[in-house]
Amino acid sequence: MSDTFYKTIIVIILASLAALTILGWQQFRQVAALQDLLVKQQDLIQNLQLSITDTNKKISRTSPPPPPPATNTPSANPDELLTQAVAKVAPAVVSIVISKDVPLLEIDYVNPFGNDPFFHDFGIRIPVYRQKGFTEKKVGAGTGFIINSNGYIVTNRHVVSDPQAKYTVLLSDGNQKQAQVIYIDEKWDIAVLKIDGGNYPYVKLGNSDKLKLGQTVLAIGNALGEYSNSVSVGIISGLNRTIEAAGNGQVERLEGVIQTDAAINPGNSGGPLVDLQGEVIGVNVATVRGSENIGFAIPINIVKQILAREKFF
Repeated sequence: MSDTFYKTIIVIILASLAALTILGWQQFRQVAALQDLLVKQQDLIQNLQLSITDTNKKISRTSPPPPPPATNTPSANPDELLTQAVAKVAPAVVSIVISKDVPLLEIDYVNPFGNDPFFHDFGIRIPVYRQKGFTEKKVGAGTGFIINSNGYIVTNRHVVSDPQAKYTVLLSDGNQKQAQVIYIDEKWDIAVLKIDGGNYPYVKLGNSDKLKLGQTVLAIGNALGEYSNSVSVGIISGLNRTIEAAGNGQVERLEGVIQTDAAINPGNSGGPLVDLQGEVIGVNVATVRGSENIGFAIPINIVKQILAREKFF
């Protein structure tokens, strides 16, 4: 082969190497430019983040905090919780007046010596009571609460234990209704009355299994048989107590009852023990005489079992 041929080959090789070198340099410059652009974009993003952070700090210093999200929980003010609970329950709490036909007596003054002629003119007279028919008289009082709009009322058995008595229910709106005793429980001191009519306000029954010691409760009832819808406030002092309650000449053993220091006065028997959500968690049943605010209530879950079993719901 001639020298010209070899020279041509060398020229071609050198030209190819030069072309490759130029192409590689261009690609290198493009990669470098791209890297430089990425760095600038990163710097821009960091500057934007810093600017946003500074703006948020300024807003937090000059603007009031946003309001808390709305919830369905009641106000934390204790007075408001109490008044709201009373407002929910009180319209369904009733006074139960117990009345009976009792002898109507009159006084007659007679000679204590009868028809003895010797003492006839001495003018001695003594009073003697004589029966002159019968009259209806109030002989007791208690409390109850309406459990549904059809006029079913829960109270204590010992409040309505006299089959010869008449029971008048005094509603919170001032109306009076004659009540019929339709159920008396054999084990628990629980009874159910029924009044005619409908659309009555009624209570919501809570869950006594969730009660805790120290929990605030309130009792509503016909205190002393004179002051209807009286409210007393206290706490849960004990749970699952066993007591012996005396009344109407009988002693009854009650197990699993709630102890409270909310005042349960005579006449409050059968009334509701209520939590701060306005739900009935017990039926007031007894108090310790001579003590200061030691009362007891039957857990409402026991009552709910009775009502479900007897199909009052």
